[in-house]
Amino acid sequence: MAQHDLHELLRSLRVWAPEATELRPFDPDTAPPTPLPLFTSWFADAVAAGQPEPHTMSLATVDDQGRPDVRIVMLHGADPDAWAFATHRTSRKGRALAARPYAALAFYWPMLGRQVRVRGPVTAAPSAESQADLHARSTGALAAALTGRQSEELSSVEELRRASEAAWDRARLNPAEPSPTWTLYRLRPETVEFFQGDPDRRHVRLEYRSTEFGWSRTLLWP
Repeated sequence: MAQHDLHELLRSLRVWAPEATELRPFDPDTAPPTPLPLFTSWFADAVAAGQPEPHTMSLATVDDQGRPDVRIVMLHGADPDAWAFATHRTSRKGRALAARPYAALAFYWPMLGRQVRVRGPVTAAPSAESQADLHARSTGALAAALTGRQSEELSSVEELRRASEAAWDRARLNPAEPSPTWTLYRLRPETVEFFQGDPDRRHVRLEYRSTEFGWSRTLLWP
């Protein structure tokens, strides 16, 4: 596609078309005093609205040389203390988190014109908890973890096929087989921002900030 064609295509697109998006009113004065109940409510709204894969999120990290990186991962859970995700500690993001254990998450639910952004320090869960998280998932998830070597260079698609088939066999034969490098990470939120789109571009941004006295709430200009 020519660059001119790309620009024309971009200009033809709309954000939050009425036939695809329901922009709901959001009164920040009614928001709960802590962020997790609001996140849980918005997440349930996204599921009920039919938002595809609402549990996927962008994970942003910085490596030991200060270079940022971002990718899509799955939310594995959330509680009042942390948002959880998992990966191999030997992967690119695992190495970045070992060097600089701080990250940001971003959820985007376009069917409702909503975003949630979470930032804070990250810690690795103990091995037993990480393996329990892995074995609570599907056979395919275990097979992918057993395939291993995430982020390493791959010589061919055929090499991946052979390794994956062997990992699937192992996962089916032993659903409790450990993947030693699989790690559950927990991000302890320092800030959590809720963004609700508005048809007149008067978007509502409510940011929760963790303080020594609990959570504070602040409105941000859109």
